[in-house]
Amino acid sequence: MNAARLLATWLLALACSVGTILAAAPASAAPTPAALPPLSAADQQRADKLAHGLRCLVCQNQTLADSNAPLAHDMRNLIHAQLAEGRSDAQIMRFFEDRYGDFVRYDPPFKPTTWLLWLGPFALLALGFWVLLRTLKRRSGARPPLTADERARAARFLDTGS
Repeated sequence: MNAARLLATWLLALACSVGTILAAAPASAAPTPAALPPLSAADQQRADKLAHGLRCLVCQNQTLADSNAPLAHDMRNLIHAQLAEGRSDAQIMRFFEDRYGDFVRYDPPFKPTTWLLWLGPFALLALGFWVLLRTLKRRSGARPPLTADERARAARFLDTGS
């Protein structure tokens, strides 16, 4: 019974994930490359800069410019279309942030919802350094001198080896 419930839960989670991905990026949302007007050299540079500043939502460790995923291609087409419409870089970034959240940016903004992301590594480093110092301080603390009985045992051990 538990295995069936686990399988049903897993299938439901998978269906929700696929549904979320499909709802987030409908195929008809991105213009086709043939329908896009050509960009000037300056706008093409802006498109490249924007594509390098946005994360591929499929690959997640690549920029849009580096990804070959179909979703990344559609997102690059959206950038191209919005540049052709005359939108600013800030407006385009805001469009993608509104649609996909701060995660889509390769360099998320510093705001209360991302403080942990920005400050977390430094906090963990400081905590590790504090633990290291505390451990070293404990180890290097003054030890009480050996008693006469302990000295005699140590001398016997050194002389006989047992």
